[in-house]
Amino acid sequence: DWSSDVCSSDLLMFQNLALNILLTVFIVVITVPPILFIYLYIKDRLQSQHSILRNFPLLGRIRYIFEMMGPEMRQYMFDSDTEGRPFSRTDFTNIVVAGKYMKTLIAFGSKRDFNQSGWYLKNDMFPKLSEEMNVVCEPKIKTSRYMGTEGLFSRKEQLEEIEIQPWRLTDEDAIVIGPNCKVPWRVHGPVGMSAMSFGALGENAISAISLGLGKATGSWVHTGEGGLAKYHTIGGGDVIMQIGPGLFGVRTEDGEFNPEKFKEKAANPQVRMFEIKMAQGAKIRGGHVEGSKVNPEIAEIRGVKPWKNVDSPNRHRQFNDTKTLFDFIDELRDLGGKPIGIKVVMGGPDSGDELCRVMAETGRGPDAIIVDGGEGGSGATYQEMADTMGLPIKSGLIYMDNALRKYGVRDRVKVFASGKLFSPDKIAIAMGMGADLVNIARGMMISVGCIGAQKCHTNKCPVGVATTDRDHQKALVVDEKQWRVLNYVITIRNGLNSLAAASGLNNYTQFKREHVMYKDDYGRVKSLAELFPYPNA
Repeated sequence: DWSSDVCSSDLLMFQNLALNILLTVFIVVITVPPILFIYLYIKDRLQSQHSILRNFPLLGRIRYIFEMMGPEMRQYMFDSDTEGRPFSRTDFTNIVVAGKYMKTLIAFGSKRDFNQSGWYLKNDMFPKLSEEMNVVCEPKIKTSRYMGTEGLFSRKEQLEEIEIQPWRLTDEDAIVIGPNCKVPWRVHGPVGMSAMSFGALGENAISAISLGLGKATGSWVHTGEGGLAKYHTIGGGDVIMQIGPGLFGVRTEDGEFNPEKFKEKAANPQVRMFEIKMAQGAKIRGGHVEGSKVNPEIAEIRGVKPWKNVDSPNRHRQFNDTKTLFDFIDELRDLGGKPIGIKVVMGGPDSGDELCRVMAETGRGPDAIIVDGGEGGSGATYQEMADTMGLPIKSGLIYMDNALRKYGVRDRVKVFASGKLFSPDKIAIAMGMGADLVNIARGMMISVGCIGAQKCHTNKCPVGVATTDRDHQKALVVDEKQWRVLNYVITIRNGLNSLAAASGLNNYTQFKREHVMYKDDYGRVKSLAELFPYPNA
């Protein structure tokens, strides 16, 4: 009938259309690739930029593909658990596990190569019992950690609310910075955030770190040299404000020091100490931020123009020797009434001698010295400077501690250490070498999601940590990452407490050189006190 004829006609039309589409696709597949290959072959032959492509057109492109994929392939497939630099897969995993699960447990044994030389902690024949430890375990802190399983294709984990012990220092053992200042700073925990500016990190990362450290109590947030932003204080905890050579946040429009802006920052009760940045381990030079990161908010905080590269001078113009440095320190202390620290990088065994000698002769100087190691990180620096300029943290700490003791001023200042000190054992060894407190930068970044993509300077951080780009920052959920920061810090304190107990100490402030051992390749062991005797001992 008529309707049957119509249906048959429609079916035939549909079959013809489908056949034509398939034929067109087949022709495109057959013809386009050869044309594209011929075009690329000719282009590669004629270009003058890449030698390999001139001699091996097309085939040479495979080499460049693998070359570009190399870093990711090595990081996830070819490097062993301990080979990666600047952080190995094991380093990353340990930090992530501490933040997600509050665990440092391992099975079957350590992956450390015990045949290699290295540093160890000396255990005591009669370790301390938990009830003998002089730390604060109450009141407990509320946090959330992950429970469940994490498979290849499934994520069955969920957050569980728990209460944890804070492992803070007692009032008796609290570390007092600037006891003679109008507003001294009492610190009840061993670790805090190292200098990371708003601009180098985005607001989501800074907020998550600030909230996590605020909940941990006894810790601190560090502004870096980019000035004080509202995200640094969102957690309600203590803040160190850094003053770099660019004077960001405390400068006039023409880049000079502005006492009124400084007093405004000092009036903030959360700002507990100011730090004069003289040098940074990863770059003995002024800071740099790409213009793509300098949005109007960051520009206003720093006192610069938006969307322009920001470079600070190689040195503060306010001083050029130890005496004028001390003059500037005195000015800041008088204006703000709060402790003043300086951030330095040790260049050799005698780098701290002049500073400490003048401290002894004049009774002046900083309330704290932050020793930054050459292995420290940076969002942007130069390869030759990061690899070679300045001593690593272990050497720098020992020589600064020696200088302070040699001139009899060790009890006047507190020493902060920074430079890949991200685990309890590394921190305990640094304390034995002279550190009172420890700053952590990349450990905090990894806690909030950093995967080590090394795209910090591009504003294209794939996980939203080292970027101010709104779209990229969506990856970082503040309400989730704040718990990881809190858990990471508390896990470090717990680990330090366990190490102190095993060493026969009442708390983690008591590590000395005699508790740190060095084993060479032949198995011979000497204590740090033997290798580097205390001056005038």
